[in-house]
Amino acid sequence: MVQKKVCLLGTLGVGKTSLVSRFVNQTFDEKYHSTLGVKVDHKLVTLEKTSVNLLLWDIQGQEEQTPSSENYFRGAHGALIVHDLTRPESVQTLKEYCERFLRAAPNAKLVFVGNKSDLVEARKLEACDFAQMLGQKNAAHFIASAKTGDNVEPAFVALARMLTL
Repeated sequence: MVQKKVCLLGTLGVGKTSLVSRFVNQTFDEKYHSTLGVKVDHKLVTLEKTSVNLLLWDIQGQEEQTPSSENYFRGAHGALIVHDLTRPESVQTLKEYCERFLRAAPNAKLVFVGNKSDLVEARKLEACDFAQMLGQKNAAHFIASAKTGDNVEPAFVALARMLTL
């Protein structure tokens, strides 16, 4: 078994905490809970040839760069970069999040997650290749819903697979 540190990054309210809760505990809470600082969870993912204990660092969304947030990135092996499909402005910060994260963890792997796919009427973004757009050609992109669970596990498992290559 290997252990890998994974950060969840994105602006306030994109659903990072909800994605972790769905993945780790198979639960969803309609109430919004803002993360202060960082909350760490873990889940064991069993792959074909190995098991990976993912240490999931749910990091507070911040529009401004702070030294403490970059300290959370150190030692990370990967990240889920999350945006909200109902809020196009949540995409505008993805490039900055990726750059800041990769400065602290230059060899880390990335997976992009467009969350809230269940809000069909409110959706303003369709699937597009954010990874390609941001110059992360080897990154995967998932359209998911923490509420329904759609594509949540596949996103985390894809990252776990990337971390064992």
